[in-house]
Amino acid sequence: MRRSELLALRRVDIDLLYSQVYVSRSLHVLTGGKLLIRQPKTTSSRRTIALSPSATLLLKEYRGKKGAEAILLGKSLSDDDLIFNELGRHLLPNTVSHAWNKLVKRTGLRIIRLHDARHSHASLMLKQGIHPKIVQERLGHSSIQITLDTYSHVAPGLQEAAAKKFDEAIRIKHNEKESVSKRLAKRIDDVDIN
Repeated sequence: MRRSELLALRRVDIDLLYSQVYVSRSLHVLTGGKLLIRQPKTTSSRRTIALSPSATLLLKEYRGKKGAEAILLGKSLSDDDLIFNELGRHLLPNTVSHAWNKLVKRTGLRIIRLHDARHSHASLMLKQGIHPKIVQERLGHSSIQITLDTYSHVAPGLQEAAAKKFDEAIRIKHNEKESVSKRLAKRIDDVDIN
């Protein structure tokens, strides 16, 4: 998801039973610091994203932690409460990016922007052979062409994998035909002998 989409997520937007996130809003900072929540920029940005089992588990734990915090503060949670907030207030996009950078530095990994994690997710899916249409839908791109153009650097490996799979399919079909021909020839020989 885009940072703006994450920051606008409400409790009602995450279905932990079916492991899905419904993206229908985004948070933006206007000139002067005013915050605005609006629909995402395109129709395709409004989407449903399937969560991985590990992400679902993390969000369940996070929801439990936030629920416990609310009880300690004498507050109750509603479906419209933001998922990512600080004492009920919106998190600012730049604050989240700075926190991301600090977290990455602590892990000792090469520093990448928060948005680059979105790119990494897409690249890994494509390298695993996930159909580009699925990647496009998960990212909320308005067309598959945007996805393909953005992640064309992944294509060389995909081209090689496709060529190998094609070769394997042809070899299997050829071997099946050859096997059928041999069995048929053996049956004909058996009939001639008897």
